[in-house]
Amino acid sequence: MKFCDGAPKRIGAPTRGGANLWEAKGVMKIGQGQEVKRLGIYVFYDRDGVVDRYVLYQLNDLKKNCQEIFVVCNGKLTQEGRAALESVPAKVLVRENKGFDFWAYREGLLHYGWEKLAEYDEVLLMNATLFGPLYPLSEVFETMNARDVDFWGLTKHYKIPFDPFGTTGLGYVPEHIQSCFLCVRRRMLCSDEFKRFWEDLPPLNDYREAVGKCEAIFTKKFNDAGFVSDAYVKTDDLEDYTNYPLIFEAKELVANRRCPVFKRRMFFHDYHYAMGESAGEAVVELYNYIEQNLDYDLDMVWENLLRTCNMADLKNHLHLNYVFSSRTASDDAHRKIKSALIMHLYFDDLIDSSMRYADAMPEESDIYFTVCTGKMQTLVQEAAKALAPRKVTVIRMENRGRDVSSLLVAAAPYVFDYDAVCFAHDKKSGHAKPTTIGQSFAYKCLENVLGSRAYTKNILSAFAHNPRLGMLMPPAPNHAAFFGSVGNEWTNNFDNVAALAEELGLHVDIDPQKEPISPLGTMFWFRPDALKPLFDKGWTYEDFPKEPNREDGTILHAIERIYGFVAQSQGYFAGWTMNDRFAAIELTNLHFMLRELTRATRGNIPYFDDFRSRVELVKQCGGMGRPFRLELKERIKRKVPRPIWGVSKRIYHLFGGKKWNG
Repeated sequence: MKFCDGAPKRIGAPTRGGANLWEAKGVMKIGQGQEVKRLGIYVFYDRDGVVDRYVLYQLNDLKKNCQEIFVVCNGKLTQEGRAALESVPAKVLVRENKGFDFWAYREGLLHYGWEKLAEYDEVLLMNATLFGPLYPLSEVFETMNARDVDFWGLTKHYKIPFDPFGTTGLGYVPEHIQSCFLCVRRRMLCSDEFKRFWEDLPPLNDYREAVGKCEAIFTKKFNDAGFVSDAYVKTDDLEDYTNYPLIFEAKELVANRRCPVFKRRMFFHDYHYAMGESAGEAVVELYNYIEQNLDYDLDMVWENLLRTCNMADLKNHLHLNYVFSSRTASDDAHRKIKSALIMHLYFDDLIDSSMRYADAMPEESDIYFTVCTGKMQTLVQEAAKALAPRKVTVIRMENRGRDVSSLLVAAAPYVFDYDAVCFAHDKKSGHAKPTTIGQSFAYKCLENVLGSRAYTKNILSAFAHNPRLGMLMPPAPNHAAFFGSVGNEWTNNFDNVAALAEELGLHVDIDPQKEPISPLGTMFWFRPDALKPLFDKGWTYEDFPKEPNREDGTILHAIERIYGFVAQSQGYFAGWTMNDRFAAIELTNLHFMLRELTRATRGNIPYFDDFRSRVELVKQCGGMGRPFRLELKERIKRKVPRPIWGVSKRIYHLFGGKKWNG
């Protein structure tokens, strides 16, 4: 090793994991009563160039511990974003979005140059993939100043005995300090090894290369070169429990080990990954702990995630499924919410049952019925007398656009008088035989928006307690022929939804591979502000197809699927709601379907250990796949030399085995 002038030298070597066994004790401790000169290089990326509050909160805490902050922005940056960063204050460099975080770190280091960097006691490399800090970063720096190390970070990722990226060059992923927060001290900053690492950094073309060629090998490379590393959060006792404590033991790290950060990726990574290593509880357990115990504004998290992520991912990881009691109201918070029911009625033989559902609204709520004929108007006005003391209004509308025009045209003038609105309609699916199929769809929708008085009060209380809640809807149907829509929620409507989103000026992630979190059945609760862009369009009856209309792919079906995206674009989340009675039915149905599908594929594909393996094998085998016996035969045949295979076949047939035509 070569060192800059004045850089301390060491003898000896570190143990695995960076335990300090150096003979020259205490050389690289810093501070010791004097101010530490620290540079922070902060890498920022946002697809829209927007700087959200969580970034500024982070940088404002960081500036208390760094003499200078240099923000390297990958990609674009809005003028407002630049002004916000410079107000921290921070120096800002915008570069082409190439090479991921490590090439941005490199740009920051080379911007200062090695001679200038040698003036610092420590350089921090940090990126915007973390939320926090939950605790002051001064705690972290004060603790680590006293540790005798050359480089350190907040957390470790433990060894994976194979290389899922195929890019480490080692055949496995070594234990490493995670590069989202990495501090390097002067001895290492000034070394030839450190300079060469950055000057010879290879091109990084994708995420696999960024992790495998940089983050995963960085710690091992410099430990092997004689530099000592350590992590602030001690997790070696969890090594055999999980290789990724920062995600799968996030609550433990935050609650009991004062980890000051948590990963953004927790909220949107592939849910297969979450279920492959847990029951999916990590995110919601952490979220609830922070909400109940720490002084960190989680609204900053919502602000960023709703703008940048797909709603289906957020719903899965945060389990945005609300199961409310149908018998008891949890509190009186519903009284803070001015509410209304808008219900479209078309079938005169369903008036009585519709009134029973409408009666589930709290007595202080207003009710609006839309109807298409004078006869229905008279019948509904008479039946609605039973809903006193509620204020009831019956609106005559054109028979065009069905329930969609009921809400967006007929009732639109009244919607913004309320804090929360329930939209429902009577429902028949006469073309579905037997008729019980359509009736059960109606039952699922109506029971889960208007199941009882106590239930609707609990829904309203949820809106009162959750200012980011924009929509609640029943789960999509999955019984009988509706099962075909599971995994095919878009049918042939993705393009018209995307076109409508552009027309409405929505800027959210709409992905054809992920389901729309929208009410398939168009019965739901909503906060009017959440759907404002949809109402602002100024719909007319002429915007909708004439009756009779049974075609898929119309504007009606686009609107049905865009509701949730509109809410998200306004900064609100959407979730599912069920009453406790129906939740019991849904749980039975979901388990029954999963079990039957698993049993049906068990003999047709090779053995599997987990859900993701089963899914991947079904895909590889083309649906149901070939019988397992044939799959096993092909695998053995590829391994066994041809002469031995031929002899084995003859012996097998001689003793009465089935003929393997191979």
